[in-house]
Amino acid sequence: MSLTKNEALENGQYLLEFSVDKETFDAATDKAYHKSVKKLNINGFRKGKAPRSVIEKIYGKGFFYEDAINDIIPRIYPEIAKESGLDIVGQPEFDVVSIDDNGLVLSAKVYVKPVVEIKDYAGIEVTKEINPVLDSEVDSEIETVRTRNSREIEVTDRASENDDVVNIDYEGFVDGVAFEGGKGEKYDLKLGSNTFIPGFEEQLIGKNAGDSCDVNVTFPTEYHAPDLAGKEAVFKVKINSINKVELPALDDEFAKDVSEFDTFDEYRNDIKAKLEKRHNSEADAIVEEQLMNALIEKVTVAIPEPMFVEETENFVRDYDNRLRMQGLDLSTYFKYTGLDLDKLREQLRPQAERQVKGRLALEAIAAAENLVPTEAEIDAEFEAIATAYNMEVAKVKELIATDAIAADMKVKKALELVKEKAAITEKVLEAASAEDTAAE
Repeated sequence: MSLTKNEALENGQYLLEFSVDKETFDAATDKAYHKSVKKLNINGFRKGKAPRSVIEKIYGKGFFYEDAINDIIPRIYPEIAKESGLDIVGQPEFDVVSIDDNGLVLSAKVYVKPVVEIKDYAGIEVTKEINPVLDSEVDSEIETVRTRNSREIEVTDRASENDDVVNIDYEGFVDGVAFEGGKGEKYDLKLGSNTFIPGFEEQLIGKNAGDSCDVNVTFPTEYHAPDLAGKEAVFKVKINSINKVELPALDDEFAKDVSEFDTFDEYRNDIKAKLEKRHNSEADAIVEEQLMNALIEKVTVAIPEPMFVEETENFVRDYDNRLRMQGLDLSTYFKYTGLDLDKLREQLRPQAERQVKGRLALEAIAAAENLVPTEAEIDAEFEAIATAYNMEVAKVKELIATDAIAADMKVKKALELVKEKAAITEKVLEAASAEDTAAE
């Protein structure tokens, strides 16, 4: 095995040619024969017992070559790629150059990562806009905790009201026929929560425990189930019970119950401080986005298409993983959204292009500044990943190569450097602007 040609082509492509000695090729061909002969029926021989010479006489000498080559490439190509010294991206395009008494010669057309030079990355001007923390935000955070600590009290002396929780049995019908997913028992529904189809919850207000009623609704035209979109439906509903929600008083006792503070004022001040920290982090994230946009504009080299394709597929896999964490998968998602894999790729492609360009820019800066993580920093990163995924560090090291961690840390260091050297103007927004942002 040896690399015999390493030739630059156009558009960031290279042609690699490499030879495979006759002994290796013959061994692979013999392996292919023994794998395939079991499936072949040859007249005059029991199934799987025909000699290789007979099969090659009938089907041709190269009958087993394709399987042999497919066996050889995965074992040999990684060493050839390493020997080439190229930073190869994407999947190679293989071809057979020759097969003769000397063995096998293969070629691989490959794309290489482009060389990027970034200038003027120090002193990029950006504005850090910080939203002040509004009293309404603090109130909303406290109200969320208050709701989590509420209790329900059964109502027996009045009809249901908005904000009550009614326990119901229901079944939906369209044109007199029950439809899939339209039935439930002992379901707790908070009236006014807009959990169900528009118009459903309002028709349960004023009802008493034990009542049965018909609820008439029309499914939205943009409903996720196409066979129900825009259809009129009738739900047979029985109200099993009514509960009202009792919220705890906002006092010192509440603060003691939900926090480490003794007074409500201390608790409220802590909520405000945490919101200020969150606002600052959000502003930092927007600053980083502005800096990345500026760096991406400085990437002017042609980028091989396989880099965009590969990153788009990474985005698709991440999307699928996030759906699975929510109990869904891509096929279910496509069913409800009307998308397909190609349309999803089309949606994710701009993000993938931005990711590729941004990483190339940061890698160029890391190289220019000789940014290299220390061994201690790499170990700390492994520890952080292990903690985040509740895994043993040794297991993380089995799954993720140290070189990959180091490469990611170089990119992080480059972004930190760009941020340190940026000309950042801080601006605290007026309360009116912050109100608009909060509303959004």
